[in-house]
Amino acid sequence: MRMAAAESSFDIVSRVDQMEVKNAVDQAQKELANRWDLKNTNTEILFEKEELEIRAGDEGKLSQVRDILFSKFVKRGIDPRQVEYSKEEPHTGMTVRQKVTFKTGIEQSLAKALSKQIKDSGIKVNSQVQGDEVRVSSKSKDDLQKMMTYVKGLDLEFPVEFVNFR
Repeated sequence: MRMAAAESSFDIVSRVDQMEVKNAVDQAQKELANRWDLKNTNTEILFEKEELEIRAGDEGKLSQVRDILFSKFVKRGIDPRQVEYSKEEPHTGMTVRQKVTFKTGIEQSLAKALSKQIKDSGIKVNSQVQGDEVRVSSKSKDDLQKMMTYVKGLDLEFPVEFVNFR
């Protein structure tokens, strides 16, 4: 009696490491404290429970803080495609503020498009959309490795990570 070969699989996800976000914000706050051009300008970065808000005296300073944050995000490996800035809005006194959010998960329509690209690749794997991630499975671990390389080479609107390889 022969046993069927077990299928191996991995999940394609798009998410942000919150610890790296916290580290990037800490570094940006240190730089802000040392910048003479931003001293006493009501400029600050607030980060609490995955909520990030920038406050500044005017749009120009807000833009400077965004640039500082951006450089820290990139250094910490946070993909710019995952960072979303809300509209600038007036805040108390003579300040403006802007919320920063992070896109996590793969949007349904983009996940379906990725799944179709995987199926059209010619590599012998199966893919299915599961919520905001894509599961890829195959009897061959080599084919799964080939698929990871293939997906990394695609020009996607979102960064990907491969998790739960089993």
